Amino acid sequence: MIIREITQEDAIELIKFQKQLDNETKFMLFEPNEREIDEIQQSKMIMSFLESNNSNIFIAESDHRIVGYLSVSGGRTKRIRHSAYIVIGILKDFTGKGIGSELFNAMEQWRLSTKIKRVELTVMTNNEFGIKLYKKMGFEIEGIKKNSMIVDDRFVDEYYMAKIY
Repeated sequence: MIIREITQEDAIELIKFQKQLDNETKFMLFEPNEREIDEIQQSKMIMSFLESNNSNIFIAESDHRIVGYLSVSGGRTKRIRHSAYIVIGILKDFTGKGIGSELFNAMEQWRLSTKIKRVELTVMTNNEFGIKLYKKMGFEIEGIKKNSMIVDDRFVDEYYMAKIY
């Protein structure tokens, strides 16, 4: 397993990964077949992350295939530049193998070279494995976002979670 920062050459593989993730889990934002992005758009998005001093994407790679990722989107305006929003996803066959912790550790090492002092995320309240990982990595629940999403025609709440450095 290799954990590394993304490159523009990963655009097609990232699209494949995200579409597979959308089909495998109900804990991500997109429904199956809802994500519409092509290689050019994905490449531009990756470049915008790479050019930023407070955003990045880390990938977990197995046999030259992306099996997990963690994106860090830093605030763009002066008042929130110290803060970043995290999205993490791992393919079903690779969960429970420490990849989430390794992705967070890579982000933590990178964060030391930035001015980020707060990382935050949202997680569905029924995502027990995700919540356990985030707490293990030092995140705390700050609040609840009621009726945040509709999954299988039912409202789902999310926790706001954050870690302060």
